Amino acid sequence: MTFALTPDRDQKADEYLTRYPSARAALLPVLWLCQEQNGWISPEVIDFAARRLDLSTAAVKGVVTFYTMFHQAPVGDHVVWVCRTLSCDLRGAKAIQEHLEGRFGCHAGGTSTNGKFSLRKAECLAACGQAPMVQIDDRYYENLDLGQLDRILDTIERDGIEAAVERFATEASFDPDAGPKARPLQSVPPPPVSKEAADAAQGSGTSTDKPTEDE
Repeated sequence: MTFALTPDRDQKADEYLTRYPSARAALLPVLWLCQEQNGWISPEVIDFAARRLDLSTAAVKGVVTFYTMFHQAPVGDHVVWVCRTLSCDLRGAKAIQEHLEGRFGCHAGGTSTNGKFSLRKAECLAACGQAPMVQIDDRYYENLDLGQLDRILDTIERDGIEAAVERFATEASFDPDAGPKARPLQSVPPPPVSKEAADAAQGSGTSTDKPTEDE
């Protein structure tokens, strides 16, 4: 079965082609349009993108397999990425992943039993200052604890993704037409200092308190 963009998305693809010096340079946003419509990058989507941009299917597939944001198999209604790089792990990302695995009934790489959520791990989502965080579809949810995470997921299931974005999302979208729409971030407390670390700092003459302006 062949794939084709809807008329409004096809018009967007035409607009993207006017922004770049070559059709190949527009491949990423065009693939993003295709995935937005189809849910994943199927072989039919690869064939379509190759024809639309006058590229080889090998060139398109090379891009699809390189970028983790493109799904190479069907996914749930929403994709949840858990950032597991060091900054997030130190702030509880492992607990978040394990909590999601229990809630969804699947490990990272799988899809929840009700088909609503696919769970993925990311090495870094570039939000280290707001750790721990997750990305759901193309929006960021930061400074999380397990209760907040459940409230976000409950809102998605009960009221839809746009309600969750409105109430909880903090960062911009992948949409090439959307500029930054970040909400003001909450104050982030510093990670707790263990008694052993505090005692060691005192013993070495190093203070764990924040320096004053005079210092």
